[in-house]
Amino acid sequence: MEIRIDSLENISKAAQEFVANIGESTVYAFYGKMGAGKTTFIKAVCEELGVTDVITSPTFAIINEYTITRHPRPVTQIFHFDFYRIKKLEEVYDMGYEDYFYSGALCFIEWPELIEEVLPDDAVKVVIKENADGSRTVSY
Repeated sequence: MEIRIDSLENISKAAQEFVANIGESTVYAFYGKMGAGKTTFIKAVCEELGVTDVITSPTFAIINEYTITRHPRPVTQIFHFDFYRIKKLEEVYDMGYEDYFYSGALCFIEWPELIEEVLPDDAVKVVIKENADGSRTVSY
């Protein structure tokens, strides 16, 4: 599936489409270059799911937790990861990644290429690409 985001003004429509097609998967691995819009898109998706907390990049915390107020399934949590600062895979083991990835909560992961060895087999690969005209394409 592909979603085109022409500008920030229509990112909520793109997030709405993404949420409508979220299905039964719980782990989403977001790939894209620095500045491609991974955090911005995840923020829009979280807002579409009814998160009322301030949504920020977990670059320094590595993980942020949010409560979902609307979703078609009985999922009530989102774990948002940013593994950009991970230096060794042992750090991911130490944080107890399995407790998150296999909890049934939605997991949105930025910089998954740094932890691919531990990603669940059924993780959904989401690629965000910046196009020459400044628009973005979200593919999954």
